[in-house]
Amino acid sequence: MQAKPIPNPSSYKIPPLIRPPPVHQASLPQTITKPKPISTPIPNTDVVVPDRVLQPVQPFIEHDDPVVASWDYNFLFMSQRSETTQPIKLHVLEGAIPTDFPSGAYYLTGPGIFKDDHGSTVHPLDGHGYLRAFTFDNATNEVKYMAKYIKTEAQVEEYDRKTGSWRFTHRGPFSVLKGGKKIGNTKVMKNVANTSVLMWGKKLLCMWEGGNPYEIESGTLDTIGKFNMVDGCDMDDHNVNHGGDVWEVAATLLKPILYGIFKMPPKRLLSHYKVDSSRSRLLTVSCNAEDMLLPRSSFTFTEYDNNFKLVEKQEFKIPDHLMIHDWAFTDTHYIVFANRIKLDVLGSMGAVCGASPMISALTVNPSKSTSPIYLLPRFPNKPESKKRDWRKPLEVPSQLWLLHVGNAFEVKQAHGNLEIQIQASACSYQWFNFRKLFGYNWQTQKLDPSIMNVKGENALPHLVQVSIKLDSDYNCQECDVKPINKWKKSADFPATNPSFSGKQNKYLYAATTLGSRKTLPSFPFDTIVKFDLVNNSVKAWTAGSRKFVGEPIFVPKGEEEDDGYLLVVEYATSMQRCCLVILNPKEIGTKKALVARIEIPMHLNFPLGFHGLWAATEGHI
Repeated sequence: MQAKPIPNPSSYKIPPLIRPPPVHQASLPQTITKPKPISTPIPNTDVVVPDRVLQPVQPFIEHDDPVVASWDYNFLFMSQRSETTQPIKLHVLEGAIPTDFPSGAYYLTGPGIFKDDHGSTVHPLDGHGYLRAFTFDNATNEVKYMAKYIKTEAQVEEYDRKTGSWRFTHRGPFSVLKGGKKIGNTKVMKNVANTSVLMWGKKLLCMWEGGNPYEIESGTLDTIGKFNMVDGCDMDDHNVNHGGDVWEVAATLLKPILYGIFKMPPKRLLSHYKVDSSRSRLLTVSCNAEDMLLPRSSFTFTEYDNNFKLVEKQEFKIPDHLMIHDWAFTDTHYIVFANRIKLDVLGSMGAVCGASPMISALTVNPSKSTSPIYLLPRFPNKPESKKRDWRKPLEVPSQLWLLHVGNAFEVKQAHGNLEIQIQASACSYQWFNFRKLFGYNWQTQKLDPSIMNVKGENALPHLVQVSIKLDSDYNCQECDVKPINKWKKSADFPATNPSFSGKQNKYLYAATTLGSRKTLPSFPFDTIVKFDLVNNSVKAWTAGSRKFVGEPIFVPKGEEEDDGYLLVVEYATSMQRCCLVILNPKEIGTKKALVARIEIPMHLNFPLGFHGLWAATEGHI
């Protein structure tokens, strides 16, 4: 056996089929003790959805009940305390690994543990980063697996290597500790490096939303340490754009409190980055920590060459209280689809004293019926960048909270007009709630799947296409939003062939649901959908009954946009099994879509990942 569990006084036990959750499972609601037994195993089948443009086929509605639904939902947030010491060769459960599958590694990060040994259960966003790596070898046609915790400062403090036990001491932005100190606990910014993973300049980095990433040794997954991407840049600030300093006095007063008492880093590096493949550049953005509490927003954009040398840096100050998680770029612009927030005074009082999560200090601001989009010039010295005042946002005639961007690009017309397209996932302001993401209840420390399955079209995350048309003087002629290919079902994690990032693309992939579960109609996702944006068609592959999927990752193989493979993790809850699935993008919508299912050993089942990355071996596409 090549996997070595971390010592634990109450060791993890492999649960039998359809039994109560394992000891390290995220807690079920108090009224649920165990799922209803199922006498007949669920067939391991793939459901193919025919190509439809306007009205996708409505699937058969499965028999379901709240007990089974809650069990299935919580299976996705089951803690995994075991790590691997050496790569483990994985077994192909179904199909075969293609002989032309490129050599490289699929890295997936996300939270690994949610419950400690002293009564505290944290929000999934506060779970310690657990990095998973699937390494493909084209010569041997094998896949090997490794998984390790990212040894952040918080992880080293909260995990006792001698006893194998955990005690959460950092509150984290989204959680409240039961077994730890509340009042006076200033350990708030818990950098867990659990949100995304980046390979650039031969460095493997795990990123979080509130601080510097952690560098990882790609071969062993051992943690090297923090990698500074927000401080000490070796470039002068001569390109900095300022939008006013009305709130500089307030910021000056806040900085000693946030930086000194709460130990927050001065800048929040966003976990979502972009790669401009045509220029071979890495693009990142960071925000000032104090702006979370002020009616202004500062965004610092940086661009690095393929040797990780900083080549561009700009700061934009916007007089509005905004929060972004993801963003976009084109050949000439950075695009900020801004989500409006405001300070919650009562929530702030509870957050400071530890009675409620720190995120309770903020709430959405639905005061306006439109959504602002800021077009920020990438290259301010170019003449066209001076035609329009970037401080004035475009207003989308819809109130949307942007979650993730799949792609954005611009098309220059012969007469000088500019058309910009943004493909993204968004939800409504009415549904989005900082305190209830993933259905987490900080008072009971339980996960309630009903929060992610509320009724109401376009309330939950769904796919949208934003169209912006500017005339030759960059005056806005049109700004509109509509569902992508009229797909109105809950969906997220939009993805493209990475070679087409920032370029006009024909295909878009995403995780979605067909709504076959009566109790879980919208989330978790069970289907991978492929959109043909030129022919306005939709094709889908569905994992099957009581199976869920995460983010799709495209693995390029040739020159054509859909020439390659899709990787997606599948969670078969009825079998308590995790698999890595290989799909053929060209065959989605047919029975040939499934190429292979690769099984992860049951004792290494892992919780839902957030974002992943395909890193090809040098010499391969």
